Amino acid sequence: MICETSVKSSYSHKRNFAKYDTLMNMNMKKWIGSREFYGSVLALAVPIMIQNGITTFVNMLDNIMVGQVGTLPMSGVSITNQLLMIFNLAVFGANNAAGIFGAQFYGKGDRNGVNNCFHFKFMVSVLITVLGILIFLLFGERLVDLYMDKNANTAEEIALTMNYALTYMRIMLVGLPAFTMMNAVSSSVRETGETKIAMRASIIAVLINFVGNYILIFGHFGFPKLGIVGAAIATVISRFSEFLLIMRGTLKQADRFYFIKDMKNILRVPASLAKDIIRKGTPLVVNEVMWSTALAIIAQCYSTRGLNAVAAVNINSTIQNVFMITNMAMGISISIMVGQRLGANKIDDAVDTDRKLIVFSILLSLVMGALLFVLSPVFPKLYNTSEEVRVLAENMLRITAVYLPFHALYNDGYFTLRSGGKTLITFLFDGVYTMTVNVGCAFLLSRLTDLPIVMIFLAVQACDLPKALLGMVLVHKRVWVQNLVGE
Repeated sequence: MICETSVKSSYSHKRNFAKYDTLMNMNMKKWIGSREFYGSVLALAVPIMIQNGITTFVNMLDNIMVGQVGTLPMSGVSITNQLLMIFNLAVFGANNAAGIFGAQFYGKGDRNGVNNCFHFKFMVSVLITVLGILIFLLFGERLVDLYMDKNANTAEEIALTMNYALTYMRIMLVGLPAFTMMNAVSSSVRETGETKIAMRASIIAVLINFVGNYILIFGHFGFPKLGIVGAAIATVISRFSEFLLIMRGTLKQADRFYFIKDMKNILRVPASLAKDIIRKGTPLVVNEVMWSTALAIIAQCYSTRGLNAVAAVNINSTIQNVFMITNMAMGISISIMVGQRLGANKIDDAVDTDRKLIVFSILLSLVMGALLFVLSPVFPKLYNTSEEVRVLAENMLRITAVYLPFHALYNDGYFTLRSGGKTLITFLFDGVYTMTVNVGCAFLLSRLTDLPIVMIFLAVQACDLPKALLGMVLVHKRVWVQNLVGE
């Protein structure tokens, strides 16, 4: 009897363990994809990572080369780039407004829908380019002056920095048309799942930019030493090069990227589709402009602590971009893979894919954050600046490293909501939140307290924590699950 009871007990334990093991495997499969799944993710994401990685790495080297000229030129260039980022993200928002529909049309197999989305992007890109150039020409000096704190800097420092910023800005305006057209074409190509064309074009362009900077900033190979003027010229040349390379790659596969062959109808977009894109896309465009404007205002708040703070923030932003390539690549992957499944009406597959992509994104960001935390003392030493700026930048980089996984959560939530066309929610969740909470925190702390720049920076970064958690709540509630291109 004892032996029989023992055998039954042993059998019962094994059966319970088997059930537990099966349950664990089922739970793991809910969060972790198959080898084939990650193969498809990496096939899409790796070229984006390579493209963004090389671009941001070379931009970092460019920034370091500009930093060799001195703290004031670096600050001037940083201010201009902060303002140009508003324009860049307006272009990004406009393209992605149409891209929400483009990815779903492609998943559905609707060629005319894909063509019309590209035409919409082209027309809006032209409009934004004209408006952007006019604004910078008419109000550029006033915008730059917002970053000049008379109490924290001398009149000579302000005058020199203003001259550097405006000189750099006027040359950069020449490259804006190439930048907007390149984004319209490359985003449409990417929505088909092809990311290698943009990757190759970007690699060549950033190498051109890097070599051009080396020659023109420092005056090598018989060229004059142009400083930040050389940096701006090299950037403009690289942007036109990237546009031409992407056009060449797209035209060589015109049968696959059929939207590029329908240029004769470039000014024709069905009124119903244009209305839908504008209705869904306007919050997205406004969001990008508001979000980038909020970052510019926050940077202006940081500038109240002097041009050393501006330089330190510039170093942090440049290095941060290098370590955020996985976040951006995974966000774009979410918008493409989930958007295509929604367009094909594969709702459960879209939800499952999104969940697994978010888990993968967080794991990647943990690795990148740990790496940045360890290397944070190294990067500021590459700049020809004061020890005070280096220490400030190192502390900011450590804070950025800690918050990198939370940024991944917020970023994944944003792209998930956007893939289903929930642009009004993303507008409230992203642009409005940043403009009110983050900007409010930076403004109050910079004006009403004597806190040092690093403490203000830490507080502003902490404001993103509730936003990251809110994004995951919205994703979990499946408010984003929507087929926009169904019959």
